Amino acid sequence: MDKYAIDSHKLIYHPKRVAQFLDVQDSWEKAKSVYPIYIEVSPVGACNHRCTFCAVDYIGYKSNMLDAGLFSERLHEMGSLGVKSIMYAGEGEPLLHKKINDMVEATKAAGIDVSFTTNATVVNAEFIDRSLPLTSWMKVSLNAGTAETYAKVHRTKEKDFQRVIGNLKQAVAAKRSKNLNCVIGVQTLLLPENATEMEQLAQICRDEIGLDYLVIKPYSQHMFSDTRLYQGIDYSAHMALAEQLQKLNTEDFHVVFRENTMKKTTQTDDRYSKCNATPFFWAYIMADGDVYGCSAYLMDEKFKYGNINTEGFKAIWQGAKREENFHFVREKLNIKQCRVNCRMDEVNRYLFRLQEGQVEHVNFI
Repeated sequence: MDKYAIDSHKLIYHPKRVAQFLDVQDSWEKAKSVYPIYIEVSPVGACNHRCTFCAVDYIGYKSNMLDAGLFSERLHEMGSLGVKSIMYAGEGEPLLHKKINDMVEATKAAGIDVSFTTNATVVNAEFIDRSLPLTSWMKVSLNAGTAETYAKVHRTKEKDFQRVIGNLKQAVAAKRSKNLNCVIGVQTLLLPENATEMEQLAQICRDEIGLDYLVIKPYSQHMFSDTRLYQGIDYSAHMALAEQLQKLNTEDFHVVFRENTMKKTTQTDDRYSKCNATPFFWAYIMADGDVYGCSAYLMDEKFKYGNINTEGFKAIWQGAKREENFHFVREKLNIKQCRVNCRMDEVNRYLFRLQEGQVEHVNFI
């Protein structure tokens, strides 16, 4: 049960942008005006947790923060250029930004959909009142079914476990009382520390909080991460969890066990030979304003296009740095060195099949 296509992709619902991409071929003049559909934004670099699995620990949890006023101006430009969605997440905890609600309101005013990935420890009444009604979905990182394990994995105090549950209860209550469209769920990485707590976590999400879903996903080793604690996890022994947890599904709650993604952690033979998602369909904006073409290459100058504090988004996207990256990705990037199961993996599989003609008899619709 994956009604939100979390274990797949949704690029197929943007045929005009895909057709624009296919028309590019090797032409930079055509490529420069293909704008991203989706952007991940880090409002703040600081984080109040130090999770054992953190992919961006190498950045250092710096206290950088986007200028909300300037960013609002950039948002209106991005919306006019065809950007359709922004996920506020990033190298820090997004809700630590003191003007996050202003940013959400500016995002929706620009015609851009809003979502959050957050640890939810600082969800408060103002956020629920101002931002939740404007948010398409909020996914909360909750990586255990008990306070003890939660504290070990998130490297925080045990009381944060109940704080998050309490905050989510308030958000769900507001959603129901105000009939909001925001989908609220939890995401957890399946780790050796928490593998025996997944059913318990699912029951908390369904019965105690009243969430829409629980996503259980595999760990993916970031190339630059300081942590190597979970590198090479074998998920074959945990596949039976899919059927076990499916029994907890109801009409209003679903466990999305990312079985497809787990299988791909070791099955890479059928992987595409080049990345087509970058530098086209997505982007990443760091808390210091730097714009990157891929979240797996933050701090790598080859993937840095510019900075929104000094340039408009159109100037950055059509600039020399992105042009260089366009040629680098097409001609030199060795994807065997890329992160396995990156965010654009399914998108890349789709685009590669489409571009390389790997699906036979396509005219027999």
